[in-house]
Amino acid sequence: MSTAPNRHGHTHRLDLEDASIRDWDAVVVAVDPDRGIVLDRSAFYPGGGGQPPDEGVLLWGGVRTRIVGTTKGDDLYLVPHQDDPVPPAGTAVRGALDDERRTNLMRTHSGLHVLTGVVFRDFGALVTGGNMEPLTARMDFDLAEVPPDFRDRVAEAVNQEIREDRRITVDTLPREEAFAIPDIIRTATNLLPPDIEVVRIVDIVGLDTQADGGTHVASTAMIGRMEIVKMESKGRGFRRLRVRFS
Repeated sequence: MSTAPNRHGHTHRLDLEDASIRDWDAVVVAVDPDRGIVLDRSAFYPGGGGQPPDEGVLLWGGVRTRIVGTTKGDDLYLVPHQDDPVPPAGTAVRGALDDERRTNLMRTHSGLHVLTGVVFRDFGALVTGGNMEPLTARMDFDLAEVPPDFRDRVAEAVNQEIREDRRITVDTLPREEAFAIPDIIRTATNLLPPDIEVVRIVDIVGLDTQADGGTHVASTAMIGRMEIVKMESKGRGFRRLRVRFS
């Protein structure tokens, strides 16, 4: 069943509307003892597309419940720390994200979009895999031929694009319109579920446009500097870049 891009089950997805939100008011809709807490409104990014879930707290009645992850299903379930009390259904709570973690994940995710945009533009290579943690990541590319100066050229080009202070915008389009955009999917395999009717588009203006469900900073200048820590060959023409941001 398709859903609006800013909802998941009973939860209104504040994280997709405004990535700058760090605290908000909500009401507990349900509690599942095995899966977690469902809110009517949440800015916790639940994880996906290589970006890990947010962490933070729920404050209620003078009590603090630490949130250590999420579980996706028919609803978004916030996973409480095993040692903390759980607010019952109907409780008014104040949600708050771990700001440093979220901000660093946003910088990292946007930086990886710059990286994939540069590698696709300059070398025509698609992404075959990736993973990120705050300020560190790996990205795999389908790249049979690697010039001797590939690593230096990529690092220089990525950091130049970051310095250009390009705007990063988020929009949604009907699936048919989104797929009319050339190269909107930058992975070698299209991972977008076939039942998604509205596609979220992240555009680094003048460089890169991709279908993407994660959170991002507002401009490339907010990413910082990227360093390629290591380049590895993974066989069959696949190349892995390990990067960090500062």
